[in-house]
Amino acid sequence: MTADAIAEAPPTDFAPDIDWGGPAPTRTVAAYGFWIFLLSDIIMFSALFAAYAVLSGDTAGGPTGRDLFDLRNVFIETACLLFSSYACGLMALSAEAHHRGRFVLFAAVTLVLGAAFLFIEGSEFARNINDGAGPSRSAFLSAFFALVGMHGAHVGSGLVWLLYMVAQVVAKGFRPRVLRRLLCFSLFWHALDIVWVGVFTLVYLMGAR
Repeated sequence: MTADAIAEAPPTDFAPDIDWGGPAPTRTVAAYGFWIFLLSDIIMFSALFAAYAVLSGDTAGGPTGRDLFDLRNVFIETACLLFSSYACGLMALSAEAHHRGRFVLFAAVTLVLGAAFLFIEGSEFARNINDGAGPSRSAFLSAFFALVGMHGAHVGSGLVWLLYMVAQVVAKGFRPRVLRRLLCFSLFWHALDIVWVGVFTLVYLMGAR
């Protein structure tokens, strides 16, 4: 059978639903690849959660979560991150609609709330270290600083990424390539919210009992 005959042949009963229209759109490929990256990140956080769960009781006679955690500040911190995720969603919708003014507004709200989250977290770390409850004090504190600090590092890198995306929109507008990058950023930021819900529950709520 010739190549032309193969190309013109109808789908067989073995594979009736094959799409012969060509490769997937670039947007789909980019989103799929970024989901693979996010899954690798989730695996890393799962290992940190497991380490914390094992070591949370090894305080070596030092302070426990009940001694260290201020739930009032943690609730404010959590609210900042959750509302920043909501603003990020509105930012993505504004970008899809090509509304530059609203995009910049919601990007600024996301940035401010994310920075407030980092400020509260950094203040907590500094207070603990000044009180002698640094990561070298016990296995519990080592696991705590590793897990919460890694999440904070992701939030910080996300804020830098957001600034870069705002600069790209201002310079290039809402080109398809820029919109794909904004989609990836939105996925990343929402994933950080999911991880933080786990941190809030396992570390702070259970630790402050």
